[in-house]
Amino acid sequence: MSATNALAAWRILKGSSFGRWLFARVICLQAPYFATIRPRIDRLEPGGCEARMRKRRAVLNHVGSVHAIALCNLAELAAGLATDVSIPLTHRWIPKGMTVEYLKKATAGVRAIATYPAVEAGVEPLDVIVPVEISQEGGEVVFRARVTMRVSPRRVGSPGE
Repeated sequence: MSATNALAAWRILKGSSFGRWLFARVICLQAPYFATIRPRIDRLEPGGCEARMRKRRAVLNHVGSVHAIALCNLAELAAGLATDVSIPLTHRWIPKGMTVEYLKKATAGVRAIATYPAVEAGVEPLDVIVPVEISQEGGEVVFRARVTMRVSPRRVGSPGE
């Protein structure tokens, strides 16, 4: 799904709980690993994304809190969607790296907020750092990530064109 398609689909489906669920399912069909956290998207627009996941057995660790890698998956998903709808259609992106801070055990459902910075993509590849903050129900920040996205011009004939 290209940025135009993702944003267009979001604008159509965001108005209902079923539509938001369906949008997340389509994203998970394209990137199947994200299905492991059963994400829900609450906001998607150029410049940012909000996504959440419930606390459920499949995402817990041995001490009953949300697993660190589940938090990383949610952060990467939110950063990826924020990037996808923020860059020009002439460009593509791929995650290059991620640094994370585990601030506190997540003992409830969590919400990620990714903010794509105001940068202009040019003809040269660019590394863009997308900050993501994850809070648990109640608003307490439990995790922070900085996802480095490599943004570069699409080559003629590349997938997604």
